[in-house]
Amino acid sequence: MRSVRIRMLAVLLVLAAAGVTAWELVPADHHGGGTITVGTTDAVTSLDPAGAYDAGSWALFSNVFQSLLTFAPGGTAPVPDAARSCEFTGTGLREYRCELRSGLTFPSGRKMTGADVKFSVDRVRRINSDVGPASLFANLRSVTADGRTVTFRLSSSDATFPYKLATGAGAIVDHTKYPADALRTGTGADGTGPYTLSSYTKDKSAVLRPNSGYHGAVTAAGSPVELRYYGNSRDLDRAYQDKQVQVATRQLSPGFLAGLSASDPGQRVAEADSSETRNLYLDTRADSPLHDPRVRQAMAWLIDRDRLAADVYDSTVDPLYSLIPAGITGHTTSFFDRYPKPDVSRAKQLLTDAGISLPVRFTYGYGEGRGAAAEEAAELKRQLEAGGLFRVTVKGYEWTDFQKRWAAGELDAYAVGWVADYPDPDTFGAALVGTGSTMNTGYSSRTVDALIRSGQRYADRGRAADDFRDIQDTVAQDVPVIPLWQRKEYVVAAEDVGGSQYLTDGTGVFRLWQLDRI
Repeated sequence: MRSVRIRMLAVLLVLAAAGVTAWELVPADHHGGGTITVGTTDAVTSLDPAGAYDAGSWALFSNVFQSLLTFAPGGTAPVPDAARSCEFTGTGLREYRCELRSGLTFPSGRKMTGADVKFSVDRVRRINSDVGPASLFANLRSVTADGRTVTFRLSSSDATFPYKLATGAGAIVDHTKYPADALRTGTGADGTGPYTLSSYTKDKSAVLRPNSGYHGAVTAAGSPVELRYYGNSRDLDRAYQDKQVQVATRQLSPGFLAGLSASDPGQRVAEADSSETRNLYLDTRADSPLHDPRVRQAMAWLIDRDRLAADVYDSTVDPLYSLIPAGITGHTTSFFDRYPKPDVSRAKQLLTDAGISLPVRFTYGYGEGRGAAAEEAAELKRQLEAGGLFRVTVKGYEWTDFQKRWAAGELDAYAVGWVADYPDPDTFGAALVGTGSTMNTGYSSRTVDALIRSGQRYADRGRAADDFRDIQDTVAQDVPVIPLWQRKEYVVAAEDVGGSQYLTDGTGVFRLWQLDRI
């Protein structure tokens, strides 16, 4: 998902077998005490699950909607939520069947049926929004519903399909409240999650109330929560410092994060390893100035990740040399192996041998108000223009506009954060470098596509590691994307708010119900 979904991983991810049965998440000990305010710079693209594939939207979805499956805190395999049970049937990992829990009720009072599940998944694919999650269901052939039983038939073996159902793409909506072939407009949301959306003001706030009718994996009601959205990191810093919000996460500024101390008695600081990465995506189409792979390889020879991490991010991020971040099965150092340190002479030789006129001119885009994106853009421009090989025009865009521009193929190069959709290396494959990927670089490789399909056929996810290593070696050679860094995840909270350390954990679920007054 784009960061564009909070997905922290502190352990090596080896996934469990495909069949899952009913399981309940450990309840929090909530004591009430009024609304808890949470601040973030992650914007909400849409309140409709068919129209959003980003961190801010999915954070809201995981509280307002239910999917058939979810992830237990720290879990690496999905467990039932709206479903009572789910399992692959037959052989070949091509048919997946779920049985709904009984008694699930939408805000209207209407009971959920399998028809709502089928409707929800089918409309994601039918609408196929340019900023939506339809690509996650690319190998879904059909969905059928019979009472509370839902059956998914796949066009190819995919052990990761249950993980995709557990994301915001699998959010179940009331089929009487959402159009079948268009996105729902307005400020309402009709789901069956742990919270109901009481009110919403775009780019300002979302007020959430515990859903007394919820039945699922979460067994304890949360406190009322108000999410407040800020246009940039400095405004979020200030809001937390001025006590306008009691909890702050994604994205506090690097300077603020560098000054945090876990020993400060006035606040609670949660820091954890994360699978969030940031990559530089390059347009590979024939009409792009970056079409020739030697141009992209030259760019890879110029990137100084250590300096980027130290100077722009105050060492709150770690340099990254592969698509798959450290801590996840399949992680390598493929870009370090091929481009070990910045080398202007190697870059110039590539461009000279290719007969490329210098400097190569292109436009670099970024989303405004996202962490240190503007400062990062300036530093990357400086690095890429070293030796006079490139001339970079930098342009910042409002977040939704930025998404639409890269989805339309209007940008030569752009940097986007990526937070894993689910705890599996597959989320760094098809979505980023597969043919027709959500990042829309125009890149297509039969080798990479075959390796992605091969990796999906293993129920024992550890067996897919070699495929993912080969994917990353190929990508380091073709360079449709240049990995930049991997960040840690930080959550800060007032001393009288507990549970902030459980808010995010790498499974894609934003657990607002864990927050509580102490």
